[in-house]
Amino acid sequence: MPKTLDAVTLALLGAFRLNGYIFVGTLVIAIPLGLAISFGSMSRFGPLRWFTKTFVWAIRGTPLMLQIMIAFFAPPLLFGIVLPRTETAIIAFGINYAAYFSEIYRGGIESIPRGQLEAGQVLGMTRSQIFRKIVLMQVIKRITPPMGNEIITLIKDTCLARVIAIMEINMKAQQFASKGLIWPLFYSGVFFLVFVGVLTVLFNYFERKLNYFR
Repeated sequence: MPKTLDAVTLALLGAFRLNGYIFVGTLVIAIPLGLAISFGSMSRFGPLRWFTKTFVWAIRGTPLMLQIMIAFFAPPLLFGIVLPRTETAIIAFGINYAAYFSEIYRGGIESIPRGQLEAGQVLGMTRSQIFRKIVLMQVIKRITPPMGNEIITLIKDTCLARVIAIMEINMKAQQFASKGLIWPLFYSGVFFLVFVGVLTVLFNYFERKLNYFR
C-alpha cells in the first residue's frame, strides 16, 4: 500500500504541475492583454471602444469550456492548423481572463476622482506623469482584492482543460477512481486547498503592504 500511495501521489503531483503551467501561462497572457483591452474600452475612438466592449461582452457571456473547445477545434477545421493541446488551453484561458481583468482595470482607473487628475494638470504634470504618480498606485490598491479573487478562481478553472483531453490533476484522479481508488479524488482537493491557501496568504500580505491610503 505505501508504494501504491507514493506512486499515486507522484502521478497526481505531475498532473498538478500541468495545472500550474496553465495557470502561469494564462497570467502571462491575461494580465497585459487585459490592460490593453481596458484602455480600448475607455478609448475616445468610437470604433475601438465598441469593438473592445463587444469582445468583452462575448467572452464574458459564453462558457469558458465552450471557448476552449472552439480554440482547439476551429484552427484545424477552418485553417488546417493543429495547435498543441496545452498551448491551446493557455490561449483560451488567457483570452477569457483578459476580458475579466480588463473590467477590473477599467473599474479601478475610473474610480479615481477626476479632481485628482485636474490637480495634476494644474501642477503642470503630463498625462503619463499623472497616470504613474497619481493614478497607478491607487489603482493597484483598489484592484488587488478583485484580481486576487479572479486569480484564485483561475487555478481551480484549470481543471476545465480536461475538455480537450489534457491530463490535469482531476482527470488523473478520476482515472484512479475508475480503478477503485477513491482517495486520489480527495488528494486532488488537498493540492488545490494548499495552493489556494498560499495565494490567499500572499494576497493578504500584498494588500497590507498597499494599505497606505486611509
